[in-house]
Amino acid sequence: MRYTSWLVSAAAALALAGPAVADELQVPNPAASSDKPTSGMSMERVEAKFGAPSRRVAPVGGASTAQPPITRWEYPGFVVYFENSLVVHTVVTPG
Repeated sequence: MRYTSWLVSAAAALALAGPAVADELQVPNPAASSDKPTSGMSMERVEAKFGAPSRRVAPVGGASTAQPPITRWEYPGFVVYFENSLVVHTVVTPG
């Protein structure tokens, strides 16, 4: 008897649930693009390939090896973050 009531409850729950509907979010993969600096590039190489940045932000940190200086260069369409003089990350921005 207990099994039958559980089965009826499960069937009723499935019938009342209806179809699942969800939106799909598609995000472009900027990592596939070769028109931005990649990790490990030097500051000199970035500037040679992409030109002078529109804005250079002074380094932050650098007080110790545990906190190396982080520098930011802003270009139209992306921002480049350097640790010491090497690219650690590039962020694509609306541009």
